[in-house]
Parts: sequence; C-alpha cells; structure tokens
Amino acid sequence: MPKTNFRKNSDSPVIDEIQTGIARTGQLFAFNYYGIEPDIITLGKGPGGGVPLAALVATHAVSCFEPGDQGGTFNGNPVMCAAGCAVFEAVTSTQFLATVEQCSAQLVDALEGLAKKYGLGGVRGRGLLLALDSGPLSAVEIAAAAFEGGLLVNAPRTDTLRFMPPLNVSAQEIGEMVARLERAVEQVIREREGE
Repeated sequence: MPKTNFRKNSDSPVIDEIQTGIARTGQLFAFNYYGIEPDIITLGKGPGGGVPLAALVATHAVSCFEPGDQGGTFNGNPVMCAAGCAVFEAVTSTQFLATVEQCSAQLVDALEGLAKKYGLGGVRGRGLLLALDSGPLSAVEIAAAAFEGGLLVNAPRTDTLRFMPPLNVSAQEIGEMVARLERAVEQVIREREGE
C-alpha cells in the first residue's frame, strides 16, 4: 500500500494498538498495513502474553518524559517487564509473523468454507483477529452451542462471531476449533428447524 503521511493533517497521530498490536493482525502492528508513522502508540494485552502489561510508546519529538520521569505504583514491575521482553523477542524472531499468516490463511479458508456450506456471511479481519458474519443464524446461539461443545468463541453482536486464537495456535488446533464450530452451527440449525 502507498505510504500515507498523516503528519500533514495532524501534529501528533496517536494509534491505539491495544487489541491489534504485537502480531495479532499478522504484522507487528496493524498500522504497518497502511504506511502510517505514528508519534504515539498505545499497547496493551499483547505485550504481556497473558500477564497484565501495557505501554505507551512515543517518538522523541512528542515525548514529554525523560528516562525515569514517569512513576506510579505499578510502573516498572520487573516481572511484567521481563514477560514483555520475552514476548517481544518471540514475536520478532524469524518466521513468527509468517506462521501467524499461515494460521490465519488456514482459519480464513475454513471459516469461508463453513460460511458457504451453511449460508453464513463473510469473513473479515486480518491475521488472527477475525470475524464471521453469522448470516441468518444467531451468533449468540452459535457461541452458546460452541461453549457447550468446549469451544470459547465471542459473539460481540447478534450477527458476528469473533475469533482471537493465541498467536502460537497450531494447525491441528485450528482444525479442532473449526470442527467444534461446525457442530455448534449444525446444532443451532437443528434447533431452529425443530421450532
């Protein structure tokens, strides 16, 4: 994609990567897809790899802090910082992002196959942050049936299923996830037909 210079329109573009950052979309940051060069990035969830960790990253030009200036009760916890360093080392290692993209392609193909087979809607998103339009079926009902079958999937809206598997998900785990999802879809269809 062409590089976009957002600095022409704003002195300090701020990018929220709390949900999308740290490889969730297949790139280290989602803004990498759009050629944006932010002055400030907010990060959370991903940097900790399961432990509570967040960060505010700023360019020198917009930072109002000198090293050691910012303080607080929970700032600089060495255990959380060590976890963050380990996560960053892992996601920037050779082939990590390529593996995320491979798993994404497998999951997208499988979800598109389910959508075609059962008359569901489209798949959208990037990397391992995806959504499936549930079409004529209730996403809430599918999520409940999936939960009964041992699969945790989010239905943030009545017509949308959201998928956020761990970045180290395996091809086998994706296959198992899709099989359980298909059983849940079939259960919802059976229940609807039985009405």
